[in-house]
Amino acid sequence: MLALRNEALMKQAAALCRLTGCLPITSSKTAVGKQSTYRHYRSQPTHGIGRYKHLLPPEPDPKKKDKLPSKAIKANSEHEYGVLNLQLSGYNMVLVEHYSQYVHNLCNRLSIKVQECYAKPTKTKEVLLMQEHSTKMFLDSVLTVHERVVQVTGLSATMAPILMEVLMMNQPEGVQLLVKEHAEADYQVRFKTRPELESLMASMS
Repeated sequence: MLALRNEALMKQAAALCRLTGCLPITSSKTAVGKQSTYRHYRSQPTHGIGRYKHLLPPEPDPKKKDKLPSKAIKANSEHEYGVLNLQLSGYNMVLVEHYSQYVHNLCNRLSIKVQECYAKPTKTKEVLLMQEHSTKMFLDSVLTVHERVVQVTGLSATMAPILMEVLMMNQPEGVQLLVKEHAEADYQVRFKTRPELESLMASMS
């Protein structure tokens, strides 16, 4: 009798749910059974949570030293020069350094774009003397040549003679000024050569 009454109540509840559109009421046993069998997170593995190294770019190997890429050299045009090197050299480092600072500041005042200002490796020159009535030569002195480069770009053809005239008028004694177009060889001279490695590479090839 009790089972028939429960079944009638369940049918009435199902009919009400169809009319109202709500979910049917299920027994506690069937609900527990469904929860134990269906787990939505089983298809979403949690391993790898918190890892971020795969998102970072690969770090370069410190033991491997790649060659520096060469920069593109701006070409000349009809109205302006491309890339010019103002090379300042002399035996007195103080004069060369001060003159390079003056050239840099002058270019800034004249609105001439200075791309780089750097120092080249110091060179040494040996002065040898020969004694009278003898063929032997002895070392008299060692001279060190200091060189600075002020690299300018976009120098107009009308501003170039004015700049050269001002630089030559204020050129200190003992400092040489050389203006030349920038080339790939000038960029490679800045780096220290390794003759032992080059000889080994040549023997391997």
